[in-house]
Amino acid sequence: MRRLLVALALPAALAAQQPVADSPALAKALAVLQADNAWTLQKQVALCEIPAPPFKEQARGIAFKNEMVALGYANTYIDSVGNVVADVQGAAKGPTVLIEGHLDTVFPEGTDVRVKRDGTRMIAPGIGDDCRGLAVVLSAARAVKQANLKFAGRVLFVANVGEEGPGNLRGTRHLLGTAYKGQINYFISVDGTGMHITNKGVGSNRYNVHFKGPGGHSYGAFGMPNPIHAMGRAIATISEIQVPKSPKATFNVGIVSGGTSVNSIAMEGIMDIDMRSESAEELAKVDVQVRKAIDDAVKAELARWPASKAGLSVRIDTIGIRPVGIQADDAPIVKTAIAVAATFGVKPPLGSSSTDSNYPISIGVPAVTIGGGGIASGAHSWSEWYDDGPNGYVGPQYALRLVATLAGVAP
Repeated sequence: MRRLLVALALPAALAAQQPVADSPALAKALAVLQADNAWTLQKQVALCEIPAPPFKEQARGIAFKNEMVALGYANTYIDSVGNVVADVQGAAKGPTVLIEGHLDTVFPEGTDVRVKRDGTRMIAPGIGDDCRGLAVVLSAARAVKQANLKFAGRVLFVANVGEEGPGNLRGTRHLLGTAYKGQINYFISVDGTGMHITNKGVGSNRYNVHFKGPGGHSYGAFGMPNPIHAMGRAIATISEIQVPKSPKATFNVGIVSGGTSVNSIAMEGIMDIDMRSESAEELAKVDVQVRKAIDDAVKAELARWPASKAGLSVRIDTIGIRPVGIQADDAPIVKTAIAVAATFGVKPPLGSSSTDSNYPISIGVPAVTIGGGGIASGAHSWSEWYDDGPNGYVGPQYALRLVATLAGVAP
């Protein structure tokens, strides 16, 4: 009901729109993006070679801000959580559009992020996800200045923090939930490559689970509950959980740790678990089963050693909760994004994923995540690569025309 009320309160301008006609300024901006495509690629590489581990995106954020200021966006600032924001006021009445690419990567400190070349391929961790998105936002902002393009509505060019894993969408949550709460009419995330539209947000529950006991010598104290054995029991049960194929639901124990030596009964066993679904109901069902598996594992491990007086406990800490975001295939912003893509001769596939769009969709703000053009593979791996192909410039052109269509172009 809350989402319905929010949708009804939105202004009439948020109905599906046809692609904006190319004014002389917009036509020039689009031409700049094609003619200066090498500049876009150069910035994609330069940003990628600045490490941006989770919660340590500051250096890359500063570099992005400096680029925006150099382009003429003197009011660009870094907010309290690390987002880089350039606020472009509209020349006339029009909606407020936020377009962003995310600064963070999944890679830890010390990862070699230098870009290597293999023919036309650029190879580096994060080169596509999401250095491509950052380059698209940056190059679109540059083209706006080069062409002196004026929007009717307000446009926010953003490089945000906290999209990946433990970041828990903290950058986007701050923008839409605090800094610009109630002000954003349309939200666009440029994440990854190709020409696609993500209109459904896959929700996730992520937990850090600690099994704890007193521990002891593996021989001398044998006969007491073992936290790692309990964790193993839980993992075995979790692995047998049955989930539907549609709506898709998944689970994964991604990290396990604990113990001090091979001849010690561990004092602690730790596992990180991720559950996802495009259905809030199915996600909740998986969550219930996982929690039961954990509780049952503790009971079973205690029952295994009835003569022991040693205790065994478990603590579940939340790593992150991403809301499910369901937005219909015929939602106005989705139909607009499809229509704009058609002007480039592209019919982008619609799909579901876990991106920054999850949050705005969940609170009733029309949102899509789009690809930045080109092709790529190996996201979240050290061998990730990006290739611009013959028409990678269409990605930035698509992003800019979508922004212009949603915000409107001033005469």
